Amino acid sequence: WSNINWIQHDWNEFYPNAMEAIPSNAPKPRGTPVQINLFCDAAHGNDYVTRRSTTGIIIFIQGTPISWYSKRQNTIESSTF
Repeated sequence: WSNINWIQHDWNEFYPNAMEAIPSNAPKPRGTPVQINLFCDAAHGNDYVTRRSTTGIIIFIQGTPISWYSKRQNTIESSTF
C-alpha cells in the first residue's frame, strides 16, 4: 500500500489550509477515537478473455478490513483515439 503511518501522520503537510466545519450544536465525542479508511480502485479491461473492467472497494476500521466489494462490469466499452 504505502509507507505512510496512517494513524500518526500529520495531514497538515499535505493539506495545510484544510478546515472542517463542526456544527456548534454537535454532541461531544464519547469513547476513544476510531479511524476509518476507505480505498477504491478500478482496473480497465483487466480480464483478458472478456476485456471487462473490475471495480473494488475495501473499508478498514482501525486498520482491520470490515467490508469489501468487487464487481466485474456488465458491459464492454471500447476506447477510440
